Amino acid sequence: MSYDREGLARESDNLSRKLTDEQRGVYATILEDVASNLCGLFFVYGYGETGKTFLWRALSLEMQSKGDIVINVVSSGIASLLLLSGRIAHSRFAIPISITEDSTCNIKPGSDLAELIVKPS
Repeated sequence: MSYDREGLARESDNLSRKLTDEQRGVYATILEDVASNLCGLFFVYGYGETGKTFLWRALSLEMQSKGDIVINVVSSGIASLLLLSGRIAHSRFAIPISITEDSTCNIKPGSDLAELIVKPS
C-alpha cells in the first residue's frame, strides 16, 4: 500500500493517452463508478491480444496513484505477471484447488489479507 504516487501518476498518464476509443470508454466508466463510491466487480473480457491487460494496468495505476486500493486478480495465465501486484484468484483469496461442497477459503479473520479485502468497503 506504500506506492510512489507521483511515479504511478506519470505512468498512468502515459498509458491513458494510448488507450483506444473503446478502452477509453470502459476506463472512464470504471473510474466514474469508483469516484462515485459505487462498489462493484468489473469483468473485462475479449479475445486474446485485445488490450484487456493494458486497460487493467492503466486503471490500476490511475487508482493507486490516488491512494486507492486495487486488488488485481485473474482466473489463470500470465496476465497476473503483467499487472501491478497481480495474482491468480485462487492464490490471492486462498481458494483451495480441490473444491468440495464443504470447501471454504483459508483467509484468517484479522490477517493482513483479510484487512486488505475489508478496507475498500
